Amino acid sequence: MSDARTVRTGRLVLQPVTWRDMEDMVRLKADGGAFGQMLGGVCTRQQAERDMADDIAFWACHRVGIFTIHEHGKFVGMTGIHDRPDGRGFGLRFALYPWASGRGIAREAANAALSFTHNAGIRRVIAVAKETNLPSRSILKGIGMRECETFQRDGQTMVVYESIRPS
Repeated sequence: MSDARTVRTGRLVLQPVTWRDMEDMVRLKADGGAFGQMLGGVCTRQQAERDMADDIAFWACHRVGIFTIHEHGKFVGMTGIHDRPDGRGFGLRFALYPWASGRGIAREAANAALSFTHNAGIRRVIAVAKETNLPSRSILKGIGMRECETFQRDGQTMVVYESIRPS
């Protein structure tokens, strides 16, 4: 199924999450290799269901949100925008299964989601990564996001990146 919010890149299809994606998202969010570095870490099924409800509502309110990522028809991860629970604003996030990593999928998908978000009229998007999470930080720099601040969370230095589209 495709709609106007579907984004296609050279090899990927990004689609807004729907309840049909629940089982894929539950498995991804329970995978420590995929979600261990994410805000909140790995999720139970109940947490994933709450996230799904929030993500679907977010799409309805803002016309942007979380996408599933498919490569050659196979679910490999997620990317997109959510409202950060720490009040910092609209945050870009991405997570892939470890077996899908290392081939530029996260960068390609995150870049497509960021472009989609700016094209939808969202001027400022941030992303947060642990200072020690060099792969994520490399992706964020690689898609043109710039470091703008740091903060401490649970004894870790967190680096905030931003992308601002001139109005």
